[in-house]
Amino acid sequence: MEKTLHLKTSSRDQMIDITDQIEEWIHEIGIQDGLLVVSSLHTTAGITVNENADPDVKRDMLMRLDEVYPWEHPKDRHMEGNTAAHLKTSTVGHAQTLIISNGRLVLGTWQGVYFCEFDGPRSRKCMLKVLK
Repeated sequence: MEKTLHLKTSSRDQMIDITDQIEEWIHEIGIQDGLLVVSSLHTTAGITVNENADPDVKRDMLMRLDEVYPWEHPKDRHMEGNTAAHLKTSTVGHAQTLIISNGRLVLGTWQGVYFCEFDGPRSRKCMLKVLK
């Protein structure tokens, strides 16, 4: 069972909480137990699990990634000019594997699943795949 989420991002760097969309789909398909792979289908956007209670966490993460990987660097050679976005995606990762138990996504109290845009705004795709 799989599904593609279609997302529209609104800024160059953005973290979009997709937890509710994932949980709605799990409920729709009626899966009770298994593994879920959540994968970004892009080289400049990733997937992470992190705190979803305090919005400053997203701001701080994006700020710190910018500090480590500044958008403009005199030694970057990639002709598209988005080397920082590729580095951020490799650091965050393009996918996460999550547990489904008793029909629910297993996350800690403060955790959410985020689609991480690093080269927007763009139209993006995120693949969900259940493994039994």
